[in-house]
Amino acid sequence: MSHRNILKQRAKLRRKMHIKKVIRGTEKRPRLIVYRSLKHTYAQVINDDKSHSITACATNSPQAVDKIKDAGSKVEAAFIMGQILGEMVKDKGIQKIVFDRNGYEYHGRVKAVAEGARKAGLVF
Repeated sequence: MSHRNILKQRAKLRRKMHIKKVIRGTEKRPRLIVYRSLKHTYAQVINDDKSHSITACATNSPQAVDKIKDAGSKVEAAFIMGQILGEMVKDKGIQKIVFDRNGYEYHGRVKAVAEGARKAGLVF
């Protein structure tokens, strides 16, 4: 690994730890966390008090694959996945969440997941 990549990883880890220190998911207002890989986007809703995942969705999950296959880009796929996740969370009786961008910039796929969840009716 080059020195530049190591510095980028350290900066992302620093941002991630600062966000995790400030943001905490509770039973009434759980945390929506987003992870991006090169191919897919993953999101899950976590209750930090009980340390368990309430629900999760990804661009390659069975619920989302049928709806995402017509999406032209990864950003559109992330938006659709955010809508699906928002509907799943609302079915569990949760209206308000806390958004954790996991150290990523609020841009592109991360922003699309948030906007999709908002369109599904989640408040954050």
